[in-house]
Amino acid sequence: MQMKSLFSKKKKYAAIPSEKAKQDIPEGLVEKCQGCSKIFYEKEWKKHLHVCPECGHHHRIGAYQRIESLMDIDTFEEWDRDLESNNPLQFPNYQEKLEKDQEKTGLKDAVVTGKGKINNFETAIVVMDARFRMASMGSVVGEKIARAIERAKEQKIPIIIFTASGGARMQEGMISLMQMAKTSMAVQRFNQSGGCMVVVMTNPTTGGVSASFASIGDYHFAEPGALIGFAGRRIIEQTIREKLPEDFQTAEFQLEHGQIDKVVAREEMKRMLTTVLDLHQSGGIQN
Repeated sequence: MQMKSLFSKKKKYAAIPSEKAKQDIPEGLVEKCQGCSKIFYEKEWKKHLHVCPECGHHHRIGAYQRIESLMDIDTFEEWDRDLESNNPLQFPNYQEKLEKDQEKTGLKDAVVTGKGKINNFETAIVVMDARFRMASMGSVVGEKIARAIERAKEQKIPIIIFTASGGARMQEGMISLMQMAKTSMAVQRFNQSGGCMVVVMTNPTTGGVSASFASIGDYHFAEPGALIGFAGRRIIEQTIREKLPEDFQTAEFQLEHGQIDKVVAREEMKRMLTTVLDLHQSGGIQN
């Protein structure tokens, strides 16, 4: 009996999928969390707005998906949809890269602008999309954002800007850097007219975007864990010759040091924006 018991206890091993089995899994069926490495079905991923239900890691989402998660059904009106770069400096291979990103994302450039309603409050909205050239700010991005701010001023409605950018677009050189001044001046005119501007920083918000319109709104929110800063960690450490904190340039670090007003989870974002829009209605808070 003892011998039988000894040989009946077999060790159990996890089965490792073969390369063929991995190839047989349809693309887009599952997604892996970048935070905890757990795997979820794509349907569940979308249900949670690409926020891991286990660890809360906020993954990037496309501009149209973000707008859909915030705007009331059939209220969004897009502005300047067909505006696209003509490669002003004739930078080698730049046009091919633009066309590749256009095909991949369905966008003409790295930002979507327009207006719509959030819980029945009318607002202009700007959403940068990091899938397109890392949402670097070139002539089209700057122009669309400036135009959106000007339209919000003319129509006397608030504007909400979701930032996500790696900085200026090097293929457009000085033209790209000029967008910092253009967008900042548009914000100044909007502020002078009494408009309300909300900035929501998502991962990452860096470079020329963080150094211009992203930092001069009336309210500054950020998603959990978002990278927010100007220069990269390595460059700063080499410059000041000091080791930076592990959480340096995270949304939580910026909140602690007074650079933003609140860290807001994606599932709470619509409620927070509704509160702000309600506060800034003519006549005060609606009942």
